[in-house]
Amino acid sequence: MRGSFTPGYLDRLALPPDAVRSISELGVHRGRQELFGVQFPQALEVLREVAVIQSVESSNRIEGVTAAPQRLVALVAQKTTPVDRSEQEIAGYRDALSFVHANAGHIWPLTNGVVLQLNRSMNSFMASPGGAWKPADNDIVEWTPEGEKRVRFTPVHAHLVDDAMIDLHVSLRELWEGGRIDPLVLSAAYALDFLCVHPFLDGNGRMSRLLTLVLTYQAGLEVGRYISLERIVEDSRESYYEALALSSKGWHEAQHDLLPWLEYFLGVLLVAYREFEARVGAVQSPKGAKRELVVDCIRHLPIQFQFADVTRSCPGVSRPTIDRALRQLRQSGEIRLLRAGRDAQWERTPS
Repeated sequence: MRGSFTPGYLDRLALPPDAVRSISELGVHRGRQELFGVQFPQALEVLREVAVIQSVESSNRIEGVTAAPQRLVALVAQKTTPVDRSEQEIAGYRDALSFVHANAGHIWPLTNGVVLQLNRSMNSFMASPGGAWKPADNDIVEWTPEGEKRVRFTPVHAHLVDDAMIDLHVSLRELWEGGRIDPLVLSAAYALDFLCVHPFLDGNGRMSRLLTLVLTYQAGLEVGRYISLERIVEDSRESYYEALALSSKGWHEAQHDLLPWLEYFLGVLLVAYREFEARVGAVQSPKGAKRELVVDCIRHLPIQFQFADVTRSCPGVSRPTIDRALRQLRQSGEIRLLRAGRDAQWERTPS
């Protein structure tokens, strides 16, 4: 296997000033996160509840797997059983994500066995259980505007996957514990290499996001517990695919450029931490914390928005709570009603 963990590749990587500043800023955020947990435990619990739903929804929706909002909330809360393939995939991702959140401090070092176990959990509701590498090669394709199918990237061949993943995990552990290279650089490199190996027939994107969460926890960054990294990736989907395409060119020969992917990776974490700190500041009181979260969400929506936009931003928050937040903002003059009814439309007023 070549890729980012080819001996010497990461040692030769010259980080641009922007990446260095991003890593430094993330270090500052990491130092503050424990203080927030002590000062605002109720706010963090509210954020955690919302983040879980958003993570399950976004990571699956990126791959074209969707469910009705009410069904999604019920599935995440384990108040219903999946009735079709999409819901089976959502329920499996829910369980795998819960496993990561609950065992983050113990999922180290990453090994082939750990990855296969996580994949088995993610596919636990499917007719064909996971927990096995791909049995056949799988090209990554795209469709041209003319409707032609084109191979965008050729991953590692199926018969080489087990050895490639062993090499990846051995190299990751050696460099991580050696301390020469920043853990965030190693985390980004691992995510890129995992996607380039593409070890499973299906679900590689979702697996990469779960494993990224494992590594950011290992690096001391807890923001993924309270802000959905998957939702930020979905919101920046074009940049995600662009960075992945740029950094995967020449990967097999270790002639690729990790920096586009690294800068995107660090950017996602920075967006998450900035949102986290802003929302903790907005959601402080134990009583009415969910209403304050809704108020903060509305203040960050487009100028004109509908009720459905609010529910998507605050999944799992009840309709009466959202209604109270809308009423509060209307009374204070921050928003006005443009159109009443089931599809009511609102507008934020200029400050």
